[in-house]
Amino acid sequence: MAGTLMTESGVRQVQRRTVVLLSAAQVFGGIGTGATVSIGSILAVELSGSSAWAGAVATVMTLGAALAALPLAALADRRGRRIGQVAGLSAAMAGALLMVLSVVTGLFVLLILGAAGIGIGTAASLQARFAAVDLADAEHRGRALSAVVWAVTVGAVTGPNLIQPGAVVGQALGLPPVAGPFVISAAGLLLAVVLLFFGLRPDPLLLARELAAVPSLNQSAGQPAANPAGRPVNQPAALQARAPGSLVRGMRAIRASRAALLALAALVGAHGVMVGVMSMTPLHLQELLAGPGHSGHAATGDVLVIIGFTISLHIAGMFALSPVMGWLTDKAGRPETIMIGFATMITAVAVAGFGQDSTTAVAVGLVLLGVGWSASTISGSTLLAESVGQESRVVVQGVSDMLMGAAGAVGGAASGLVLSQAGYLGLNMAGAAIGAMVLGAAILTRAARQRGSATP
Repeated sequence: MAGTLMTESGVRQVQRRTVVLLSAAQVFGGIGTGATVSIGSILAVELSGSSAWAGAVATVMTLGAALAALPLAALADRRGRRIGQVAGLSAAMAGALLMVLSVVTGLFVLLILGAAGIGIGTAASLQARFAAVDLADAEHRGRALSAVVWAVTVGAVTGPNLIQPGAVVGQALGLPPVAGPFVISAAGLLLAVVLLFFGLRPDPLLLARELAAVPSLNQSAGQPAANPAGRPVNQPAALQARAPGSLVRGMRAIRASRAALLALAALVGAHGVMVGVMSMTPLHLQELLAGPGHSGHAATGDVLVIIGFTISLHIAGMFALSPVMGWLTDKAGRPETIMIGFATMITAVAVAGFGQDSTTAVAVGLVLLGVGWSASTISGSTLLAESVGQESRVVVQGVSDMLMGAAGAVGGAASGLVLSQAGYLGLNMAGAAIGAMVLGAAILTRAARQRGSATP
């Protein structure tokens, strides 16, 4: 087996290459998601003939990502990260091509199917962050995970700006100009698939399991072998007897670990609050800028510019500081960084909510919301990856991504109702209440851990 021949330096080399490959794939694959988000609502209205379907593409993408998370994790659990990633990104590539076909044929159903494919690719991209820590040592897990998350920034920024170059590509291929961005997306996804299919060898998950099941060549005499997580390895039979991936098995493993429960609460809570507040902010800004004292903005068309700039700042807050959050996760600790993340999110919704009459305050709040989401998600993902056993880790990660997606869908759907009943301040205060509950759970978990370490 490769594990019996792999030295410690060889494992580190594989880990570095894995992070680089996953990051590059995230850049190429993220373009498809960015393009779909920026153009999808326009195409939905155009092809359906009704503005009522404007949010259909975003909704289907979100649901597709949530529903695909567990099957993709189960596939990775059986066949390795490489196959799971390639399958998800291949579905996204097919989705991008269906988007092109929908424009050419004018069929709305193809647009929806294409959005579902892109959503599956989003689920694969989310799971790439876990692949980055399969071989990472405990001191560098946060940084490895954050490097892959940070790579999403390039795709997220590039995707919405493909309209003009995409139009040129579309015309050159004899296609409608609006189909061009999806051609570029499909090409980027193809590069990501090829890169991972041929480059992600050895598979990081399969290698980690193999290393966990055999003695290390570098171990001291009489000492048990250690896996890349730094834990003793003396249960190879358990690794050989993994049951098929399932929601039940994943939830059972999560419930057995207080740290895993905190990690899941952090991931789900942060995503639900972020999506809920972010999705209603454009509508709030539109109403604000069209109101008394802002008629000049509405008349000159500056509304869309201000809204777009605010959301761009929010996205930058989500991803641009990922390496910093990874470093903080490794240095300060996982629960501690979760606490910092949710404290930042509570501050964010307070600034945006109580400053709802100021576009500057709302923008500052959205940036802080993105930063808090980044800290909570990176630290929560890292904590989750190391809080459950090797035999159930991949399925647990799939469960967390599925519930994250569900929280985003519920948050986005419920936020409109909350906004209409309680206003923008009420929406932000609802987010603050959720954040306070997770922050309290993190404080209790940290206190329990300190009491446990103090016990002789």
